[in-house]
Amino acid sequence: MAGKPPTGDPVQDAPDVAAPQHAAAGLPAIAHTLRVAQKQMGVRRTALTLLKVNQKDGFDCPGCAWPEPDKRHAAEFCENGAKAVAEEATLRRVTPDFFAAHPVADLATRSGYWLGQQGRLTHPMYLAEGATAYEPVTWERAFDLIAEELHALTSPDEALFYTSGRTSNEAAFLYQLFAREFGTNNLPDCSNMCHESSGSALTETIGVGKGSVLLEDLYRADLIIVAGQNPGTNHPRMLSALEKAKAGGTKIITVNPLPEAGMERFKNPQNARGLAGGGTPLTDLFLQIRLGGDQALFRTLGRLVLETEGAVDTDFIREHTHGFEEYERTARAADWDETLRATGLRREEIEEALRMILASRRTVVCWAMGLTQHKHAVPTIKEVVNLLLLRGDIGRPGAGVCPVRGHSNVQGDRTMGIFERPSAAFLDALEKEFGFAPPREHGLDVVRAIRALRDGDAKVFFAMGGNFVAASPDTDVTEAAMRRARLTVHVSTKLNRSHVITGARALILPTLGRTERDRQSSGDQFVTVEDSMGMVHASRGRLEPASPHLLSEPAIVCRLARRVLGTESTTPWEEFEADYATIRDRVSRVVPGFEDFNARVARPGGFTLPHAPRDERRFPTATGKANFTAAPVEYPKAPEGRLLLQTLRSHDQYNTTIYGLDDRYRGIKNGRRVVLVNPDDARTLGLADGTYADLVSEWTDGTERRAPGFRVVHYPTTPGCAAAYYPETNVLVPLDHTADTSNTPASKSLVIRLEQADPV
Repeated sequence: MAGKPPTGDPVQDAPDVAAPQHAAAGLPAIAHTLRVAQKQMGVRRTALTLLKVNQKDGFDCPGCAWPEPDKRHAAEFCENGAKAVAEEATLRRVTPDFFAAHPVADLATRSGYWLGQQGRLTHPMYLAEGATAYEPVTWERAFDLIAEELHALTSPDEALFYTSGRTSNEAAFLYQLFAREFGTNNLPDCSNMCHESSGSALTETIGVGKGSVLLEDLYRADLIIVAGQNPGTNHPRMLSALEKAKAGGTKIITVNPLPEAGMERFKNPQNARGLAGGGTPLTDLFLQIRLGGDQALFRTLGRLVLETEGAVDTDFIREHTHGFEEYERTARAADWDETLRATGLRREEIEEALRMILASRRTVVCWAMGLTQHKHAVPTIKEVVNLLLLRGDIGRPGAGVCPVRGHSNVQGDRTMGIFERPSAAFLDALEKEFGFAPPREHGLDVVRAIRALRDGDAKVFFAMGGNFVAASPDTDVTEAAMRRARLTVHVSTKLNRSHVITGARALILPTLGRTERDRQSSGDQFVTVEDSMGMVHASRGRLEPASPHLLSEPAIVCRLARRVLGTESTTPWEEFEADYATIRDRVSRVVPGFEDFNARVARPGGFTLPHAPRDERRFPTATGKANFTAAPVEYPKAPEGRLLLQTLRSHDQYNTTIYGLDDRYRGIKNGRRVVLVNPDDARTLGLADGTYADLVSEWTDGTERRAPGFRVVHYPTTPGCAAAYYPETNVLVPLDHTADTSNTPASKSLVIRLEQADPV
């Protein structure tokens, strides 16, 4: 919201600031983890849960999608994973009495942090049209209400079925099956907001929209390039893999506008060296790049490889690639002056990166939102692929592309068919297996779904997990769009902002968490997930459910489908709810790579999905080969007196879930409304450290988008670039400011001005 932000926190959002740290984890991470876990769960429950996280006979962490090694530590979790588990396994409860005491208008004044801290939802809740507070409702009545609204639509395409990345494979498969049997491909998901650019680029260039490496490849690599990613904050268990790679002689280049403590030095809390305080330096070369300059960097590195005798893998290019000649002409024309302007780097730094690339026979490039959330994100990732193709570094052990996914099963959901633009082959398989004709017209992604709600073209919004309102761009537009819906439904474990920005009617449907035992009529069930590297494994909860009134996600979908589709559906929804093995049997006949699903996932550790470029050096693209590309180099520009802003997470959050008000590694404590600005830029703008400013984004539509009352923090960012936390800054991201091709919100390259102001 552009006005005064929600608060309700027990402390004022007036942060204390210290110098940023230069090492991550260690004893402070252990102490903080135990303190948070015991506060939420108590001592006994903490031991019961954390010792089962990411174990082969345990449950998958509801946090990030980083894979587990075959040999696992007894504490196979990170600080942020422990926080995610603690908030799910908390002893706190949000009961009907809570909603009676807190009308929606009151809840709307509270911060996302406050809402999340209240605990687990215990009952289905209903907000009637014109009502001021949620009231408890039976599951039967809730499904009747949804069916009533869905049946009143003039077209199935007036319904939107959103999915977050924590939904299991089984629930995701059922969810997309229900939506398509209902008659729509409107299946927007959180991938639309994060790695859609990766999928778009990789599908075109190598034929598979996923990474091509396994965990073992990182250990074998001579060189790992980590670009546009903050592992210490967003994927902390990745630091352990990088440490192991370093022990084997791997070099690491970090490409980032911000110095990050985890990539400087990692104090592994699982070994003596980390606990003793020394830790492992990870980065060999830090390229502090200007926001959005990555395409220019990788293009120029490609040019320099081409100009180096013997550096190009000509045999690989001849046998396995297409489009090399056009790429070569374009790359050789790369201009040094333009590259230095775009990247903010010195020529010597780029030449040092080249020397490291030339010394490597096995290179892996990892990336995350810092590459995917720009207007030119897709050609940037294609440029990464170009560099690897030049060296023959796809389909070789210890080399390849590694987009690091965020939420725990975001990749698996896409594999299961959560996609607004499904392939004809997938729809054909679905039709053959279930005997109905699925819709063929493409559906709506996240940005287009918001437009449809805004314009009155969508009337029912159903979310399987997530916090859509807080996660989406252009907060004022998104909230106004959501309020135009006839019905909004959220399947959730905890309260969040999306529950208080509602349609005319609203439902909250409480569901089991990953930590909880899932009992159905055939006995205890397990679900499966796919990690960031295509490994599929089981997840089994151990705790008793937070309430007897919870349903599992598969059960919710099955009961909803039976109520909405009625006897016209021949899909065995009751059978699916009773025994998830029957779901997996159907998946095995629809989704390639899942043959004999039940038997293979029963093995400890699960199984690896096939990946043609990695496994066979076969590239299932339109040309039948890996494709070089040659897009014009782009990079964002800010006028005089303006800065480029990137949105990012604090260390005390995961996606839109706020665990606390500190960002330990960046030296921020007790607040989130901060903007990190290079000291020279701040002085030029007349903003002393500790003063406050409104952030105002400037966009071609002339609309003023304002985030008020941010404390200015002098910080070693790249000159001309600034950073601030989301979701507080999502209000600044124009709905139409998206990546070409992927339509992902371009949250990492916002042109802003800073106007001096008072604290909010």
